[in-house]
Amino acid sequence: MLKMLTFFQGLPGQQPVSGAPDFPRSAQKLPSTSEAESEASMSEASSEDLVPSLEAEVATDRDEEEAGKKKKKSKGLATMISVFTKGRKKKGQPSLSETEGESESSPRPPAQLPTVEELKADLERGRLEAARPLLALELELQEAAAAGRASEEELVRRQSKVEALYALLRDQVLGQLRRPLEAEPERLRQALAVLAEQERQDHAAAAAGPPGCPGLATTRPRGWLQLWRDGVAQAAAERLSRRPAADAEGRTEAERTFLHMGRTMKEDLEAVVERLKPLFPADIRVVAAYAESYHAEFASQLSALTQFELCQRDTYMLLLWVQNLYPNDILNSPKLAPELQGVRLGTLLPPTQIRLLEATFLSNEVASVRELTARALELESNRWTNDEAPQRLDGHCHSELAIDIIQIISQGQAKAESITLDLGAQIKPLLLEELARFLRSYQHAFDGFLERCRQLRNYRANVIANINNCLPFRTSLEQQWQTPPDLRSSLLRPLNELKSHGFDTLLQSLFGDLKPLFKRFTQTRWAAPQQTLEEIVSAVAERMPEFSELQDCFREELLEAVHLHLVKEYIARLCKRRLVLKTAEQQQQLAGHVQANAQLIQQFCTQSGSRATWLHDALPTLAEIIRLQDPSAIKIEVATYSTLYPDFSKGHLSAILAIKGNLSSSDAKSIRSILDINTGAHEPSKALFSLIKVG
Repeated sequence: MLKMLTFFQGLPGQQPVSGAPDFPRSAQKLPSTSEAESEASMSEASSEDLVPSLEAEVATDRDEEEAGKKKKKSKGLATMISVFTKGRKKKGQPSLSETEGESESSPRPPAQLPTVEELKADLERGRLEAARPLLALELELQEAAAAGRASEEELVRRQSKVEALYALLRDQVLGQLRRPLEAEPERLRQALAVLAEQERQDHAAAAAGPPGCPGLATTRPRGWLQLWRDGVAQAAAERLSRRPAADAEGRTEAERTFLHMGRTMKEDLEAVVERLKPLFPADIRVVAAYAESYHAEFASQLSALTQFELCQRDTYMLLLWVQNLYPNDILNSPKLAPELQGVRLGTLLPPTQIRLLEATFLSNEVASVRELTARALELESNRWTNDEAPQRLDGHCHSELAIDIIQIISQGQAKAESITLDLGAQIKPLLLEELARFLRSYQHAFDGFLERCRQLRNYRANVIANINNCLPFRTSLEQQWQTPPDLRSSLLRPLNELKSHGFDTLLQSLFGDLKPLFKRFTQTRWAAPQQTLEEIVSAVAERMPEFSELQDCFREELLEAVHLHLVKEYIARLCKRRLVLKTAEQQQQLAGHVQANAQLIQQFCTQSGSRATWLHDALPTLAEIIRLQDPSAIKIEVATYSTLYPDFSKGHLSAILAIKGNLSSSDAKSIRSILDINTGAHEPSKALFSLIKVG
């Protein structure tokens, strides 16, 4: 089955999508989150709006704040700062509940808590360790509000400063996470530590519940983790929605889109697994976040695509991605499968829509097969009527028609199976029905050619080529399609008719030449049967090279038809009732001639290639019936003969017994009665006597 990785590598001129990062090298860039996400932080004030007012107030409040720090020191604040200065180092991958940022410099003691202006300057320089004192400042504000130590106006003023600083911090943190592969690992760890701490504070605020602190606006949950996830989703949308460049492979726009999205998603997720997972806390589930976002965007774009009328090629490609390549070659690829085991992504399209697309695919494929097979037959039949000589392959007349038809049918089956094996099972009976339709049309077209084109120079060569066509059809039905016997017989019936009509055409002139020779048996009253038969055999031998361009199996079948004709015509001459022998000696002499002629026919036909061993007893047993004089012995021979040739009738037996002029009517009647006992005991497997008319 087509594999995704091989599919990518096998494309000529394959290069990363224009503008896409070259995963997973160190210089690669993971998709960026939108800058708009940083402005979505619930009720937080924008840094651009709040920082100017913050700066205006800093100068006014600086002396007041310095004096306040000298007068008193909050025990709660000191305790909070001490919490942030105690870092623990864990082995292995950190978790959301354990990750803490690592400062680039030693944390300040409580007495040296930075001012608001200093925090602002640190954050503008990208110093993420400012998150610790900023959190302490937030908690101190909440403590003051809870204790009622500040007026409502002062609380609003101080909270606006804190929120402005948080806006700066948010932009710095999400900016690092926006392009994680561009960030230094240490800086990325700091940003993740801040994100983890903010998520803990959000959970703590949610656990505490309302009403919050009097005089302060509700600012938690800040939802930075969700903002990061939203950014991942937007990055996935930007990555997958890029318009793929046109290629020289003749792919449709939809095919190029599928290829671009599949390759981008696979390469991006592998980069996340290899380079980001070791740095991100386990609780953030970074692989799942990216996989879910890419899956959602992939599904969204496919859903939008299905709103338009798809051509047959795009319908197939859409189903191939949804049902096979995406789940098997992307999600179940060696690098991603272990990482996505616990991630429930589902299918790219709803099951009902997949069923509709599958029904459309089946209808399209059947219509395509019908059109292609009809076109192939039309082209082939035009070659016959235009008297074009068939190809020669290994000394045999050859036509590409059977190969073309088998390929068309097989490709339809393979396409369905490449989507799902179940769809392959659904299309199989539909394709076999189309094959049966084609074979009937093929037989009809061939019969028309046999009727109308006898005068053409390449007539016989084209007849042989079409007979040879039956072999690959038969082999395909017996081996590749493995159809049940009754269905196979139904499908082969038009081919058997075609072959039979072709044999009749090829042998018609030969059998016409033999007819006057066989008449000589009765015309000469069997005076020189050996000489007559030798002439017949010689005439047949001269014509054998005409059939050398048949496939070996069909040449054997044709020689069996010749063998049957020789035996049939010989028996027909014996049944003409023109020879009556009244003495036993005469009958024994004729029996000897028949026995010798039977041996000559058998020897010639067997050496020529006939495998019709079922004909070997036809003439010798009749010779024995002619030779025998005892009615009881004749009855035994007749009973045995009727089991070998169930179509041996009383009329045929009466014609043979008529040769025995010394046989009484009562004995003849008694012998014929033997056939009453055996009638219906055996169904004839092959016709012999049913082909011989008797008077």
